[in-house]
Amino acid sequence: MRSRQLTPRLTQWLFVAPALAYLLAFFGYPLVRNVVMSFQEFTPRTYFTGEAPFNGLDNWRRVFDNDLFNDALWQTILFTVGSLAGQFTIGLALAVFFSRRFRLSGFVRAILLLPWLVPMVVSAVVWRRIMDEDHGVLNSFLGTLGLASDGVPWLSSPSVALLSAILVNVWIGIPFNMVILYGGLQEIPRELYEAAALDGASPWRTFRSVTLPLLRPVVTVVLVLGFMSTIKILDLILALTGGGPADSTQTLGTLTYQLSFLQLDFGQGAVVGNVLILISAVFAVLYLRVNRADLRAGK
Repeated sequence: MRSRQLTPRLTQWLFVAPALAYLLAFFGYPLVRNVVMSFQEFTPRTYFTGEAPFNGLDNWRRVFDNDLFNDALWQTILFTVGSLAGQFTIGLALAVFFSRRFRLSGFVRAILLLPWLVPMVVSAVVWRRIMDEDHGVLNSFLGTLGLASDGVPWLSSPSVALLSAILVNVWIGIPFNMVILYGGLQEIPRELYEAAALDGASPWRTFRSVTLPLLRPVVTVVLVLGFMSTIKILDLILALTGGGPADSTQTLGTLTYQLSFLQLDFGQGAVVGNVLILISAVFAVLYLRVNRADLRAGK
């Protein structure tokens, strides 16, 4: 009798085992290795000698005492918040616009997906040419309109470069937000809008009282996925500004790259990587708590 009860349980574990082994091998081991490396003096010599002396909290102290880390952390927050706000606002507006069917709407939606399909490095290189202060199309266009006769230093001014990176990332992320939010809007029953219209609700009132509450689960997913992909962005900034000018576009992602692959201080690079992992983990826990609270409330 007892063996019969164990058989289904053993079968369940056999189904779970491949996924568990994959997670441990490709996520668990690198994570643990990165944490251990942050407490070691890990240099290029380690690859030849195999020696990585334990140095306690020295790597952590050097990173946290570095003014560039504080600047990169603040600029990462600005870059992430600005990108998410722009992507979500414009993506939601386009999703609402395309939810009203009209001729060629499918074709226009397909065209708007192009920024999402182009590799990020390619997009960054193209935008670098567009935003060139002397020969860029953007400054030529603004000059034609009489808005910036001297040209805007989009990528060469420390006060403007981070904003330029945010604008490019917003352009790249709009299609993803639009597609996901558009799909969520299609799941909202049309009868609710008809009932709101019969009650005399204005379009804004309908959007605030009907659309947003029912779209909340989709909004949460979009913001979580957007946060996870934005906070660790590296290739876009490297191809667009290289972290400059004057480190004004350095983020935690680019700082990890600089410490690990330019300065070859893998211990300090691991510290910054662990900070990124910790921030993502805190955000993921908050998301799970909010999602669990919504499920209990029956939302």
